[in-house]
Amino acid sequence: MGKVILDITMSLDGFIAGPNMGEGGLRLHDWIFGAKTSVDEEIMEETVENSGAVIVGGRTYDIAIEEAWGGVSPFLVPAFVVCSEIPKPAKKVPGFTFVTWGIDSAIAHAREVARGKDVWVMGGANIAQQFLRAGLFDELQIHVAPVLFGRGIRLFEQFGNDRIELKSTRVIESPGAVHLRYSVVN
Repeated sequence: MGKVILDITMSLDGFIAGPNMGEGGLRLHDWIFGAKTSVDEEIMEETVENSGAVIVGGRTYDIAIEEAWGGVSPFLVPAFVVCSEIPKPAKKVPGFTFVTWGIDSAIAHAREVARGKDVWVMGGANIAQQFLRAGLFDELQIHVAPVLFGRGIRLFEQFGNDRIELKSTRVIESPGAVHLRYSVVN
C-alpha cells in the first residue's frame, strides 16, 4: 500500500500563506512556477511519478482553482477536495471529486483509486492539521521557501496536544526552497 504524504510549501517562519487568506502564496511557490531549477524539477517529477491520488482542502481549492491553477486541475491523478459542502456547478472542475464526509472517507476513496501508489495531501493548513491529529500521515514533505511572512496562516498550529516524532529522511537544497522529508515515527 502506498504512503499518505503531506506535501506543502511554507515560509521559513512557518506560514503556508500570508495574511488575508493567501497573500504571498505565489512567492512561496516560485520554486515550482517561477525560478525552478533542475533539482526542483526532479522533486516534482518524483512526486508525480509516485502519486496515485491527491487530497486538498476546500479553501485551497477555492483559492487556487482560479488564481494558481487557471480553472483546470493541475494534477495528473484523481484529486479529492475535502469540504463542508459541494460547490456550485460554476466552481466544479473536471478531475476533482468533492468529499463532504470527512478525512477518513477521503483517504479511503483516495487509496482505492491510487491502486497502491502514494496519496499526497497538498493543503491547506486546516486539512494538514486534521490529518496530523488523526495520525494519518506516513511522511511529511515540506518545502521551505526563503521568505519570512511574519503573519498569515501557520502550518503547525492546531494539530493536538500529542508530540509527533519525526525522522529526517532527506534534505535537498535549491535556491527556491529547502526540500525536507520526514517519516512519522509515532
